[in-house]
Amino acid sequence: MPMSIHGHEVMQMMLERGGLFTRESLRQAIVEAFGSDARFHTCSAEGMDADQLIDFLERKGKFVAAAEGFQTRADRICNHG
Repeated sequence: MPMSIHGHEVMQMMLERGGLFTRESLRQAIVEAFGSDARFHTCSAEGMDADQLIDFLERKGKFVAAAEGFQTRADRICNHG
């Protein structure tokens, strides 16, 4: 089973890459950075694939919407876990 990666790492990758993402471009960036078989966890969920993590982060308000997509901000990353 692949090692589980914390969602904070995905959000940090988004900050480092900068720019806006769509759901598809974020999924592709996650696959490029962490591999297609990667599994993800957060402070309150585990065992997610890339699409499930994107859904989770969106529901938790971790994305900042813009006209052409979304981004995250450092203040949206919790300071634990």
